Amino acid sequence: MSKQYLNIFTQRNSVILLVLGFASGLPLALTSGTLQAWMTVENIDLKTIGIFSLVGQAYVFKFLWSPFMDRYTPSFLGRRRGWLLISQILLVFAIVAMGFMNPTQHLWWLAALAVLVAFCSASQDIVFDAYKTDLLAAEERGAGAAVSVLGYRLAMLVSGGLALWLADRFFGWQATYWLMAGLMLIGIVATLMAPEPDNSIPAPRTMEQAVIAPLRDFFARNNAWLLLLLIVMYKLGDAFAGSLSTTFLIRGVGFDAGEVGLVNKTLGLFATIVGALLGGVLMQRLSLFRALMLFGILQAVSNIGYWLLAVTDKSIITMGSAIFLENLCGGMGTAAFVALLMTLCNKSFSATQFALLSALSAVGRVYVGPIAGWFVGAHGWPLFYLFSIIAALPGLLLLAICRQTLEYTQRTDSFMPRTEFRRAYQWAVRLLTLGCSLLAIWLLLLITNALGWTEWPNLAIQLLQTGAILSLIGIIMGSLLDYLALRRTQLV
Repeated sequence: MSKQYLNIFTQRNSVILLVLGFASGLPLALTSGTLQAWMTVENIDLKTIGIFSLVGQAYVFKFLWSPFMDRYTPSFLGRRRGWLLISQILLVFAIVAMGFMNPTQHLWWLAALAVLVAFCSASQDIVFDAYKTDLLAAEERGAGAAVSVLGYRLAMLVSGGLALWLADRFFGWQATYWLMAGLMLIGIVATLMAPEPDNSIPAPRTMEQAVIAPLRDFFARNNAWLLLLLIVMYKLGDAFAGSLSTTFLIRGVGFDAGEVGLVNKTLGLFATIVGALLGGVLMQRLSLFRALMLFGILQAVSNIGYWLLAVTDKSIITMGSAIFLENLCGGMGTAAFVALLMTLCNKSFSATQFALLSALSAVGRVYVGPIAGWFVGAHGWPLFYLFSIIAALPGLLLLAICRQTLEYTQRTDSFMPRTEFRRAYQWAVRLLTLGCSLLAIWLLLLITNALGWTEWPNLAIQLLQTGAILSLIGIIMGSLLDYLALRRTQLV
């Protein structure tokens, strides 16, 4: 690679994005894996630990309060940096407070603080995603996405594996949490030094506009529904391959947990970082569409390594090669995918739209688990990993269909308006809205059932099924209308 393309990673904005990415990723493990380990060591019962996992729902539903952060601007540091500073300061105090707790004595205080940390962390993610979307020009988004992914992954390693090691060998759990809070100060310094994005684009004037306008803006675009399907399905093959990878390596191939943990946490992380940086460099030379297509194909093909593991004799070299290849290509795909999300956001409400799109992108990763488990049980590991390659093809087909729209948006930094089937589209939006509302009620009922406040498991199942079906019908209807509108436009 020429020095010209590598220089972009040494620019001031890249350093700022690296540090802010680190600050964005640091709190995640402190309310999930690291907290679970602490509670396990303190002999907290498994049911309680399971309930604590619901804390992570803040990251899934962060779009619910993202309009507030688009609508209002703090009186200091500007629209984006002001909210970044507020969320980071709250995170420092909340993580320090967690360090004063003991799970055996202050369990519910610890739960309340974990909820606060998750909320503030998700809020920081909202603003950071909006910040890089507003800050970066179209040609800088690939490198910016790669650098922020690098910072995020390093932070997860620090607050995950490194924090466990430090707590076990040196400091204990409480002091380790204080150390993590101290590391958050790096993010505060970066926020104070960071440039504020161009503020010439007006913010929403009312909360109603902040909530409704981002949705109206997105669904008024050409191919909006096909783009939503693309976001869900682009990394579907990657999600299938990763959903049961640890189980496959231990139970399917016969490696011990220590071998799998060592290779996954070191070689896998290294490969993801290299892939993200390589993807950022290549995206300086490729259009967004070509980068997404090339990296998407590589993501699909990389799953062949797991298939080879399934049909050959056990080998640590084969395992390492499969993990390296899959994480390398996955890192490249992630860099391009984050750049895609930034490209699809209107800067007037980038916080809300990015939060919605990123939450939607997690749907495939969250819900492939049960399907993957059933498939392996019915057909075995070799066919499962061949299927994971096939599962990537619909996303690539959707990408090809959306090519014209993506190239227009990248070239003009604006969006192609939709002119066909206005009334039919309204019904698709209504079905999707009703389905999502039922899913939100299902989640609240799931939480109250888990806490013992209600006992309506059958109602929860009915809400889940009805909400999922209505949402799916709305998406299929909107996507079909998009395709018909696209065909009509091409014929004209």
